[in-house]
Amino acid sequence: MATTPNIDNKRYQGLIISIALFLSLIGALLAFTFYTSSLLERNTALIDQTNQVANSAQSVIKDLFDLDNSYGEDTSSPHIQRVLNRLEENTSLITNSLSAIEQGGKITDSTGESYNLPKVDDSAQANIAAAKEQWQALEPKIQTYLKDADNIMVPSADDLTRAVEQAKTSSLLINDSLDNLTRDVFSNAERQATTIRLIQVLGVAAIFAYFLIFVFFFVRRLRETDAEAAAARRETQEIMETVNTGLFLLDKDLKIGQQHSRALNGIIGADNLAGENFTSVLRGRISDKDLNTTKQFIEQLYNPRVKEKLVDSLNPLHKVMLHNAGENKGADSRFLDFKFSRVYDKKDIARILVNVNDVSDAVYLEQRLEKERSQNDMQIEMLTTILNVNPKIINEFIANTDAHINKMNNILKNPGSSQYELENKLKAIYREMHSLKGEASALKLHSFTKIASDAEDKLHALQNQGQLSGNDFLPLAVHLDDLLSLSNTIATLGERINRSEPAASKPATASTTALSDAVAQQSMALAESTAPKSQPTSLSIGNISLDGGQDIDLSDNEAEDQLSFYRDFAKDIAARQGKQVQLNSHTLTQVNIPERLVKPIKEIGIQLLRNAVVHGVEAPSVRHSLGKETAGKIDLEVQDNGQEVMLIVQDDGQGIDYDSIRHKLVAENHVDNEAASQLTHSDLLKQLFSSGFSTKEDADEDGGRGVGLDIIKSLVKDYDGKLNVNSERGKMTRFVITLPKA
Repeated sequence: MATTPNIDNKRYQGLIISIALFLSLIGALLAFTFYTSSLLERNTALIDQTNQVANSAQSVIKDLFDLDNSYGEDTSSPHIQRVLNRLEENTSLITNSLSAIEQGGKITDSTGESYNLPKVDDSAQANIAAAKEQWQALEPKIQTYLKDADNIMVPSADDLTRAVEQAKTSSLLINDSLDNLTRDVFSNAERQATTIRLIQVLGVAAIFAYFLIFVFFFVRRLRETDAEAAAARRETQEIMETVNTGLFLLDKDLKIGQQHSRALNGIIGADNLAGENFTSVLRGRISDKDLNTTKQFIEQLYNPRVKEKLVDSLNPLHKVMLHNAGENKGADSRFLDFKFSRVYDKKDIARILVNVNDVSDAVYLEQRLEKERSQNDMQIEMLTTILNVNPKIINEFIANTDAHINKMNNILKNPGSSQYELENKLKAIYREMHSLKGEASALKLHSFTKIASDAEDKLHALQNQGQLSGNDFLPLAVHLDDLLSLSNTIATLGERINRSEPAASKPATASTTALSDAVAQQSMALAESTAPKSQPTSLSIGNISLDGGQDIDLSDNEAEDQLSFYRDFAKDIAARQGKQVQLNSHTLTQVNIPERLVKPIKEIGIQLLRNAVVHGVEAPSVRHSLGKETAGKIDLEVQDNGQEVMLIVQDDGQGIDYDSIRHKLVAENHVDNEAASQLTHSDLLKQLFSSGFSTKEDADEDGGRGVGLDIIKSLVKDYDGKLNVNSERGKMTRFVITLPKA
């Protein structure tokens, strides 16, 4: 079973690790870049903050000098208020900024924007400490002044003077410390930036180098893999182009795969099959029933719960005839054999692999061999019949067959075209065919019986057809030709056997010739004698005495052969019906039937025997339950009444079931229940002898078609005879046929 190979993860393990490492390097470089960007951002914020502190310190000193110069001015004036507010804001800003710079962390500037400041190194800490020391000396004096600066009731000149004096002392030191701090921070930031650039350059170089190695190594690997894949594809393509069978894959939607063998187009008889729906390709080329069955079959193949070997036996496309896609269906028809196999992906059914072969030659050979075998079997069957049956009976059968066929041909040639005439034509042909089948069945000529039964099936279908036309009878000509061919075959075989009989092996000598002449003379003398003698008269020839001896009757007993024929026929029917019968006759071998009545009495006897076994005699189990002997008894007698010959056939079976006849008439809508109940036994018997009526449910080789008794009625009428029926339910049925000799 074809399977899809599992993907080898180890084959891609190196590629996966290399890509992961490459992405890790890029990720590390990006992370470092983000980190250094944040660090540079914080250094920039620190530089900005130190500059802001320096500017704020300059503003504080400027505002103190401005307030000192403007002392005495109304404290509520806009100028004084603006300066005081700015002085207070800058004082607070410097205090907070110095603490933030010293400790590092988050700080908010005058615009409300927040920054994260880095923690400075020891050199910067010394500058911050110096600036903070000077500011701590100045800031309390400024706060003391600002406390009552806008209160005109409290003098603040001294506080302002002390703040100004301290500012003069501290401002220069604060500015120097802040300048040194700014330079330290900037220098540190510059060093970090240089380091970051170096690391980034090295990282990019490493990534680029790794990328080059990666590309070189794996491109080489990919080239090798591509070369292997190309070689595999080339091999697959060569196989697909060379293989003589049709190979393709089917998915769940019944679509043909893109890859298929080149031979598939020629086998299917269609181009551009890739991607086509499988059912669309087959539609119109196989029967709709086979097409629907194929869909269901493939659906079952995709069902994991269904065993593949089990469903394979249900393959509807095994040796199926694929018709030509054009209008002429038989022009390019072929026999194709489709085989379906599951393709697995791990444990799942992925697709169906289809292997199709053109088996037309094999099928035609098989059909020819089967036909030859059938012909051989038929000839063996005929030879067996010829060798085991009285030649006169065989000759009668051949003559009767020719007569039946000629009569059916004449009936078919009858120009009548009305519905009534066509129905009568159908009944007449049915009687002839059934009579022929009965005689063939009696001789165990199954080939004749099979052809006649097939013809009867068609005739029965025509009986059930509402309207008849002349064209409905055309198919019967084929069966008549087959029957005539078989009749000629058996006649030819008989002639060959007769010609092959050996002649005397030794030439006649003088003594044997003299003996023959003497015997001939003696025979002539005996023939001329008025009284037959059992012993020849005394005669001597040379030293040989011909006294004594017994004459042998060399004539054939045809009546005994006829009785054996009837007995074998009855037993064969009984065997097919699962019954047992015993045929008795005391008069058949005693009565000399006129030549004129041999054929009708034989045909009537065949039909009555078949009727007795099929409809009269019960099954052994039923007879046993009724206290009867297991084997049914059938009596066949012939009586010569001078001007008439009487044929009597009686069985000890179940008798005629008149209620069954009534029910059958009602079931077939011949009459209703009320009318059926009014029918007499005579009416029911008349219906029983009508064409196409039978109480047997299922038709088979021996009965159930409603033709046997119709044949008897027709023959009795043709020979101006009489028909009498007597029956006792559960005991017996007797048919008496009386035919005039002339």
